[in-house]
Amino acid sequence: MDYDDISAEDFGASLTGVGLNILVRDVRRQVEFLTDILRVEAFRVSDDFAILRYHGSIMQLHRDATYHSNPLLGLVPEAGARGGGAEFRFYHTDPDAAQARAEARGAHVLMEAQDKPHGLREVYILCENGYAWVASRPL
Repeated sequence: MDYDDISAEDFGASLTGVGLNILVRDVRRQVEFLTDILRVEAFRVSDDFAILRYHGSIMQLHRDATYHSNPLLGLVPEAGARGGGAEFRFYHTDPDAAQARAEARGAHVLMEAQDKPHGLREVYILCENGYAWVASRPL
């Protein structure tokens, strides 16, 4: 599917399964963070919206202001961290390399890369919106 040229209607109709849509303060900055650190592919990037693809999974970013008439926006804090308790996991990204890229960008590494008892090596990285992004690979 050509996500660079797809219409909003065709994109919406193509979505299946479980979707992830993340509200952020600055779409372009969040795209830079995700493409650099987690190696996500980005399409149709604008100030308001982006389509993201990671190993076949599709996600969306929306700028807060695009939800002006949606009641969900009232639950999103204007300042501080968002998404407390939620983890966005990326199972095909080298956690040590992701940690190095995060540190080079000045991102907050919440938990350094380490081997976990559940068979994964993982690193927890916080973006400026306060979301926890977890890069991991099997041991």
